[in-house]
Amino acid sequence: MSERTARIHHLDEITRPPTQMHVDPRFLPLADRFFAMYRRPQHGGGALSAYLDGELVLDIWAGWADRDRRWTHDTMALSFSTGKGVASTVVHRLAERGVLSYDEPVATYWPEFAAAGKERITVRDVLTHRAGLHKVRGLVPGKRALLDYDTVVAALAASPPDPRRLSGPGYHAVTFGWIVAEIVARASGREFTDVVRTEIAEPLGVADFWYRVPVEKRDRIAKLFPHINPGGMPWGPTSSVLTRVRPLNGLAEAAMPDGFDELVRDPAVHDAVMPGWNGVFTARALAKMYGAIANGGTIDGREFLRPETIAQMGTVQTRRRDYVLGGAPVNWRLGYHPVIVATRGQPRYAFGHYGVGGSGGYADPATGLSLGYVTNRMGSALTALGDLRLARLGAKAQAIAARP
Repeated sequence: MSERTARIHHLDEITRPPTQMHVDPRFLPLADRFFAMYRRPQHGGGALSAYLDGELVLDIWAGWADRDRRWTHDTMALSFSTGKGVASTVVHRLAERGVLSYDEPVATYWPEFAAAGKERITVRDVLTHRAGLHKVRGLVPGKRALLDYDTVVAALAASPPDPRRLSGPGYHAVTFGWIVAEIVARASGREFTDVVRTEIAEPLGVADFWYRVPVEKRDRIAKLFPHINPGGMPWGPTSSVLTRVRPLNGLAEAAMPDGFDELVRDPAVHDAVMPGWNGVFTARALAKMYGAIANGGTIDGREFLRPETIAQMGTVQTRRRDYVLGGAPVNWRLGYHPVIVATRGQPRYAFGHYGVGGSGGYADPATGLSLGYVTNRMGSALTALGDLRLARLGAKAQAIAARP
C-alpha cells in the first residue's frame, strides 16, 4: 500500500460518519422545520448540519436518496456551485502560507493565461468574478468536451476577457472552478484534488470533499431529480433563445452550455475535475469547514485559518452590478457571496456559497454559526443562489444562534 493510499484509508477510519443523528435542544425548531420538508418520496431527501462556536449542534438527515433508497448518515449529493466556496477556501489556505498571493497576476503561476490581453488579471479578480471569462457556452466543441480538464483549461487560457470586466463583475457560473483549480495546481505544483485533500479534508478530519469521486464511494451519491431545466423547458432550445434575450443572455453564456442537462446525470462527471459545479459533499463536511471559519478559524482545538485571513475572506470586494446576473449588486467577497436568509434583516457578516438546486453552506463569524445543507430535490435552476429552502432553514438557524 502506498503512503498516499494509507493516508486516505486512515482518514476514512477516523472520520467515518456517525450513524446517530445529533440535535442540540436549542436547535429542535430547526430540526422540525427540516424534517417537514421530506415527508414523501417526491420530496427527495437531504441532510442538514450546523456548528455553533466550534461545536456540532445539529447533524440530521431525512427523505429518499432515490426512489427505493432512503437517505442515510453517509449519503452525499452533487451540490453544484456550493463547491466554489470549498475551492475558494483552498486558495485562502495557500495564500495564508505565501504559496500564492491575491494581488499577483494569474500569469505569474500560469504563464499561458497571459494570452489575449489577460496578463494583468489577478487572483483577486478571479475570486471576485472580474476575470471576464464567464462564457462556458461554446468554450469547447462537443457536449462532453467539458469533461476534459486539460482541453477546457487550455481554452480558458487562450480566451480573450470580456471588456465589461473593467466596469464590474460577471458571475463565472461554471468556469470559476477550472480557473481556480489551475491556479492552485500551478502555484502548489500538485493536482487540485490532492490539494483539497491535504488543505481541507485532512485538517478538518472529514473525508467528504470530492471533485473526483472514488468509484467505491459512488453508491453513496443521491440521485438528482426532477431536472435542471429552467421552468422544465427543453434545455437546447431554451438556452439558445436565452442567449439572445437581455438581461438573461449573460447567464445563458455562463451557465447553459449545450447538453449540460444531460451532463449533470452522466456518471463520467464524477471522473472529472470541474470545481465550479461538480463537487460532491455531505452536509456535515460543509458545516465543519464553515464552522471553523465562523469560529475565528479554529475547530477541534486546531487552527484551520488565521482570524486575519477570515477577515479578508469576508470583506466585500466590489459593490458594482454583476453583468451576468442581470445587473444585480451581488457584493462579492473573496470567492463567496453574502448569505441570503428568508428574513427582513440579513446577516451582515455571513458569507458562503449556495448551489443551483438548493444545496449550500455558509459561515457567520458574528454569531459563530455555520450551516451545511445538501439535497437531491432540485429547486430553481434560474439563479446562482438556489431556491428558498436553505434561505428558510438559515433564517431559523440565525434566530436560534442570536438568542442569549
